[in-house]
Amino acid sequence: MNHQERLLDLMENFRTAMLVTRQGDDEMTSRPMAVADLSENGEMWFVTSKRSCKVDEIGHHSVVLVTFQNSSQFVSVSGVAQVIDDPAKIDELWSESWKIWFPEGKDDPDLTLLHVTPTGGEYWDNSGLKGLKYLVKAGIAYMQGEQMSTSDDVNASVEM
Repeated sequence: MNHQERLLDLMENFRTAMLVTRQGDDEMTSRPMAVADLSENGEMWFVTSKRSCKVDEIGHHSVVLVTFQNSSQFVSVSGVAQVIDDPAKIDELWSESWKIWFPEGKDDPDLTLLHVTPTGGEYWDNSGLKGLKYLVKAGIAYMQGEQMSTSDDVNASVEM
C-alpha cells in the first residue's frame, strides 16, 4: 500500500472531522463536522447551513484544513472547499439524522453542501503493532540520549 492509499484508508476510519477555515481577519477557526461522504480519491462532503460563518469564510478563503484523530491515529488533509447547492447530491447523501439541523428535510432552503478536494495530507499511525514498535524505539532513543526517528509506515506526507 502506498502512502496515498494509506492516508485514504485511515480517513475511512473516521465519521467526524475538524474543519479549519480562515476568518476575514485571517484568524483560523475550527469546528467539528460529520463527514457526509468520502470518495475513493479523498474528496469529502459535509452538510451545513447557508447562514453559517464557514460559508462566508470559504467564499473568501477556499483553502481549508480537515483533521481527524483518535487515540492512536491522526490525519491532516489540506484542500480546496466549495459551497455547492446540488439537490441531487443532497438527495444522494441525505441522512434522516440531519433533520435536527434541517427540520424541513432534504428540501430545507437553508441546507447546502461543502465539498473539499484534497491537495495533500499527512498521517501518523501508532495503532496496533506499530504503536508497540514506536514505544520500543522511543524507549531505546531515550535510554541512548538520541533523537528518535519515525518510519514512513507511521508518518508520511502525501501530495494528492
